[in-house]
Amino acid sequence: QVQLVESGGGLVQPGGSLRLSCAASGSIYSINAMGWHRQAPGKERELVAAITSGGSTNYADSVKGRFTISRDNAKNTVYLQMNSLKPEDTAVYYCNAQLLPRSIPWREYDYWGQGTQVTVSS
Repeated sequence: QVQLVESGGGLVQPGGSLRLSCAASGSIYSINAMGWHRQAPGKERELVAAITSGGSTNYADSVKGRFTISRDNAKNTVYLQMNSLKPEDTAVYYCNAQLLPRSIPWREYDYWGQGTQVTVSS
């Protein structure tokens, strides 16, 4: 059984900062890419940022220069530092991990967290 648990969401004023965390736990053989997606009301889920096991990163154009993704491989944890937040960043943020479970270490699966609400409003 594998779980991804997010934390760190909340209400913040425009221009403020938040840091999201997502810890993967359970019977994990290895984790490849990890990332953050978000979904605003009435919109499709979109990729915000992703990071490989080697540390290569990828960002949506809308967050470049404001958000930073990082990971601690020893803790199976991925972080999203969000600065200069805008009202349009308001969404539910979901953590994602592409990992190999111990039970089937030759096959990669996608796992998702339950989501954490980020609201940017004055």
